[in-house]
Amino acid sequence: MTDTNRQITLASRPVGFPSHSDFQLVETPIPEPREGQVLVRTAFVSVDPYQRGRMSERVSFAAPNPVGAVVQGGAVGRVVESRHEGISEGDYVVAHTGWQEYGAISGASVHKVDPAAAPLSAYLGVLGMPGLTA
Repeated sequence: MTDTNRQITLASRPVGFPSHSDFQLVETPIPEPREGQVLVRTAFVSVDPYQRGRMSERVSFAAPNPVGAVVQGGAVGRVVESRHEGISEGDYVVAHTGWQEYGAISGASVHKVDPAAAPLSAYLGVLGMPGLTA
């Protein structure tokens, strides 16, 4: 494991169709999980329609993504360190870590998934929030 976390942040609020300049690739240190958290290495991030609304300042069902912050959204990945009982290193989980390579998040907020049952990407589609919403 490297010691660098690559993140996609919201550089500016898109006007019309989002462009590359609305986003920025930022490198930060990999976060250390605190007690009760897990460190997840992202395999796939979600790109969902609701995220476009969160990139604006409009009032919606969810708060706007702050400019300069990691683009918010779901991800599926592998636990590389756990400080939460019931979640082990090597488990695959769905978590709301945003668009970044590594995220430290409460172990209580992740959902374990089985990579043998379906491709990991399916847990962000038909077996995830979009599929359950449909």
